[in-house]
Amino acid sequence: MALTLSESAVQQVRKSIAKRGKGLGIRIGVKTSGCSGLSYVMEFVDAPNPEDMVFPHDDVSLFVDPKSLIYLDGTELDFTREGLNEGFRFNNPNVKDSCGCGESFTT
Repeated sequence: MALTLSESAVQQVRKSIAKRGKGLGIRIGVKTSGCSGLSYVMEFVDAPNPEDMVFPHDDVSLFVDPKSLIYLDGTELDFTREGLNEGFRFNNPNVKDSCGCGESFTT
């Protein structure tokens, strides 16, 4: 099981941690939400939880709880800029369908 960060995502996480002044990386997970069933959650990590799975990338890490990992295995977290919009994009091979607004998904 593995998760990866694109180079642009690594740079953005690094930049955000520097601006924040502390942090080891980010935790990603899923929660029950939205019209398709699941949505992504993301937060900074200052100290890992004992159950976290850790995926290091250069000097930042992705942290994932074991319950979310089954939905996220193989996912690449990317950071994209399209026109005036920018943000993280989850390239998740497990997604079978997503809602029209793109906020939730099913596996």
